[in-house]
Formats: sequence, C-alpha cells, structure tokens
Amino acid sequence: MEYVATIGMEVHAQILTQTKMFCGCPNELTSAAPNTHTCPVCLGMPGVLPVINRVAVEATVLTGMALNCTIPSFSKFDRKNYHYPDLPKGYQISQYDLPLCTSGHLDVTVEGDARRIGIRRVHLEEDTARLVHQGGVSLVDFNRSGVPLMEIVTEADLHSAEDAYAYLSKLRQILRYLGVSTGNMEDGAMRCEANISVRPEGAEVLGTKVEVKNLNSFRSVRMAIAYEIERQIAVLEQGGRVQQVTMGWDETNHRTLFQRSKEGAEDYRYFPEPDLPPIEVDEEWRAGIRCRLPELPDEKEERFTQSYGIREADAALLTQDLQVANYFEAACAACEGPTSPQTVANWVLGDLYRLLGASGSDIQACPVRPEGLASLLALVESGKINGTTAKDVLNEMFASGRSAEEIVKNKGLAQISDEDTLTEIVLSVLDQNPGPAQQYREGKLQVLGFLVGQVMRQTRGQANAQAVAEIIKTELARQS
Repeated sequence: MEYVATIGMEVHAQILTQTKMFCGCPNELTSAAPNTHTCPVCLGMPGVLPVINRVAVEATVLTGMALNCTIPSFSKFDRKNYHYPDLPKGYQISQYDLPLCTSGHLDVTVEGDARRIGIRRVHLEEDTARLVHQGGVSLVDFNRSGVPLMEIVTEADLHSAEDAYAYLSKLRQILRYLGVSTGNMEDGAMRCEANISVRPEGAEVLGTKVEVKNLNSFRSVRMAIAYEIERQIAVLEQGGRVQQVTMGWDETNHRTLFQRSKEGAEDYRYFPEPDLPPIEVDEEWRAGIRCRLPELPDEKEERFTQSYGIREADAALLTQDLQVANYFEAACAACEGPTSPQTVANWVLGDLYRLLGASGSDIQACPVRPEGLASLLALVESGKINGTTAKDVLNEMFASGRSAEEIVKNKGLAQISDEDTLTEIVLSVLDQNPGPAQQYREGKLQVLGFLVGQVMRQTRGQANAQAVAEIIKTELARQS
C-alpha cells in the first residue's frame, strides 16, 4: 500500500532588536555571561508590567508582508499558561486567536517543481530561558528569557523531507534579506518543529498528527522527517494506530523518541494578556512598514538574469546570500571595459568561493574586495595576464590583501605578448617537437593544443596563448 505524508512546520525566529520584547534588557546572547541581561520583568517578578517593543512588532509585520500575508488592523497578546523551569512567570506572553499576520504563502522550488506553501499565521511572543544540562543537574540562563520571537506556522502543505528543507531554506533566506533575524539554527536563532501525519493514498481523512521537536539543523530536519514518516508507515503496516504525541529527534542515534503526550490549546488555558493593550495597525503604519520592504530573493534573481544576462543557475546561487549578491553587483559596477557580468559571476562562484570555503570565511570577511576583483579581471581582459596566472594572483590577493597590480609587478607575472619574443620561443618548441609539427602539417590539427601547451610550459604560463597559437600556425605554414 502506498502512503501520503502531510507535514506542517512551525518555525520560531529570534528577532534582531536592541532590547527584549517587554523590557529594556539588552537582546544580546552571544557574549554575555549567564543571567547578566535580566531585570524584574524578564525574571517574572510580582508587580512588574511589560511594555511592547515596537521594533519587534514592525519586524513581524514586515515578515508577514514578505510572506504575502494579510495584516489585520487589530491584534492582541495572550497568556499561554504552563509550568516549566525556563518560564519564570508560569506563563508565556504570546498571541492566540488574533495574530499580527494571517493567510499568506511562500513559493518554493523542490527538485525543479514549483510549490506554494500556505502560511497560516505569523505571530509575536517572548522566548523562554535557556536550560543547560550538566550531569544530573540543569542550569537556567535567563538572558534569553523575554527575547522577541516570531512564530511562523504553515498550512499542512508539505509532503516530504525535501519539501520541508526547501521551505526552511527559502524562509531563512527571506528573514536574512529583511534583516529581522540571523536565521542561524546552530545558535538557536531559528528553531522549528514538524507536525507529521501519514495516510493511505486516496484516503480523504488525514492521519494522526505527531509533533517532532529538537530539530536543530537543516540536516536534522531532513533526517527526522524522513525517519518519522517511515516510523508511522511501519506502525500502520503492522495494524497499529499512530498516537498523537510529541517526539524528540535523537541526533546521536538518528531516530525519534517519545517525549510526552501532545497538548491541545485547551491545556494552555489561553486568555487575553491583561497588562498589555491590543495592537492596532492602521493604514498609515502599515504603509510605513511596507515601504521598507527590500528587493526579495526571487525578485533579485530575476533581475540578475534579465539585467546582467547571467545564467539562471548562477543567479540562483548568487542570490542565496544577500552579501554575496551585493558583492557581485559591486564588482560588476567596478568593472571597466569589456568584462562581462557572467565573467564576474564565474570568478565569484568559482575561485573566490573555493578560497572562502578553504579558509572558513564568508564574503563579508573576504580580503579581496569587489574593486580588487574587478581590477584583476581588467588585467585579464587587457591581455596583461592570462587566466591561469590570474588564478595564482587571486590566491596571493586572498592571502596577502595586496592589489592585483602590485602582485603582477613585483613577481614579474605580466603576460608575454611581444611577437618577436614569442616567435623565438615557438621556433624552439617546433625544433624540439618535430613529430607533432609534422602531424599538424599533415592535417592533424588537434596537435596544435599540445604545441601551445609546450610553449606555455616553457614560459611558466605567462605567454599569451591566443597569440602563441597564431604564431605556431604561421610558422608551420611557412615551413611547409
């Protein structure tokens, strides 16, 4: 029997703000010592009152707009009640029935097929504290308590691990383009859960939903969803019933493990937050936020293919990272003369990516600035150096930070283009290789590449290969 999987995703993204969601404590988690960015509000002390972070509200609305959501004019906060060591108040300030954003969608491509993933809602809430487990004890760091968090909930429109991977990749890309979140799963800035069910193909009623948590990387998402789908199918094949539970992904053993019975909304006893006013997003405020929408990834990718004339696959790679896209455009703007945008793209995606990968750096830390790459390509286009030498020069630029012109001058790497000098070298090569020379005269034109290679070898790659080929043809014709 064939089965169909149905998946919905819940993604929590920490919002980049200066302060926390409902207090003035710094929203900074990477370098602070534990429990230093706290106050009575985020520690849940009695008698304190929260204040809404306007920047976090606007970041959430901006995200909703980028996800094609409707932005209701009225929204409110609610208390989500449960008891856990990372929740000092005994409740979390979240949004229940009136979120900031509703009814959106995100278009993704999965293995060449276009898919539209419905976005049910985007709402705003506060993050919990961080638990650190050491041996038989658990420590609590309240620096994270109260950090602004947006939750993005999809419709049940995904059907495979690959769908989920494509969706998360595109969503993180958009969050980074907007500048509202780093989206770094390894830092906990983006966390997700998957709600998974399976049913026999053709059945109209969805299967029992299982929530899977502890998905801390894109690799975990792929593996956990694929595993859980197979686990549920195995239960059904054996005549069992899938239970509505929460499972956790075991990264060590690559399997899902039972955590607890799944709670429903009634278990959290939601009710309106009495200490916060509702949020009214009027048309003027909405328009002010909308005008801050940047060019989004799909729009940028289309512009790169149309305006720069580069290949679609290269445009997709360049626009995956906003900083790489900006680097490419800056390099194109700095190019003078005949250097084409496709040439720039080839160098960025080829040799520059190779150097960045080997050094573990990203494009922002690249010692070769866009103007430097443009200068290097100008030397190639002008014939002062050839492509092989240019790769060596780029390596030196990356290692030393020096300019291409300085490296070429100091190391004597300028391309040999003088006709008399090249002719002398060509004649020497022809004398040393009478067999291939005779083969060329007899019509075996493919040996030309061999002869050019011998000249390049003698000149350590500094000869102008195109000029060498023409001189070889001329000399062999003259000797015939």
